[in-house]
Amino acid sequence: MAINFVPLDKEKHKDLKVAVSNSFAFAKNTHLAAATIREFAQLAATMPLVFIEDPQSKRHHVVAMLGMEQNQNLFLTGESWQGPHVPMNILRYPFDVRPDGDKLGVYIDENSELLSEEGQPLFTEAGEPSEFLENRQKFLADLANSEMMTQRFVKQVVELDLLDPIQIRLTYQSGQQRNVTGMLSINEKKLLELPEEKVVELHKAGLLGAMYAVMMSVGQLNRLVELSNGTDNPIRNMQLSVVKADAEEAADA
Repeated sequence: MAINFVPLDKEKHKDLKVAVSNSFAFAKNTHLAAATIREFAQLAATMPLVFIEDPQSKRHHVVAMLGMEQNQNLFLTGESWQGPHVPMNILRYPFDVRPDGDKLGVYIDENSELLSEEGQPLFTEAGEPSEFLENRQKFLADLANSEMMTQRFVKQVVELDLLDPIQIRLTYQSGQQRNVTGMLSINEKKLLELPEEKVVELHKAGLLGAMYAVMMSVGQLNRLVELSNGTDNPIRNMQLSVVKADAEEAADA
């Protein structure tokens, strides 16, 4: 059933309950998840973090790679998550925080399978947020703040022209080969060539550590190769390369 996020309403949703479990079945077809700066260090120890560019808005985003192919989440075996960390943008479901007029509002997916007659109530009999909902609201507020910080981080990385396109060349056990493209990562050489005062500024703003977390996380591509062993067509070999400018132009032509 299609996702249908609507503003959470204490009248409309007064009897709504949310099932609390360790199941992440709803994310089985999610191969990319938005990542926020406050979780970079944790996620980088488990999964690759890369930049992608929205072709319509031309805005860049940081995402965690959960699989090498669309509709493939290698971190899920059945409904269980294979790893110590789960991106906040997956943990938030079936809730979301979005602009609602001139402020941020809590939204809920009315079609979520996590909504049931059994589970945690969202509101008390008096119509006030339950303890469960209050905890979710705090989590969503932390997520929204982290996303705003992430936007500033991305803006700085783009303005400093630190990104280079990368390409992953995969060879599967079946002999099939394919290229995974459309991703960018931080070029450490460009970072090292920045003026010393700019590096100090980035460090004091807490952005330098985030940049290195993203760069180091690329090593977790090997983790995805390892997790692919549990699929019908495991990855036999992987090669990561930086896409040269002339190669990009040739591809565009």
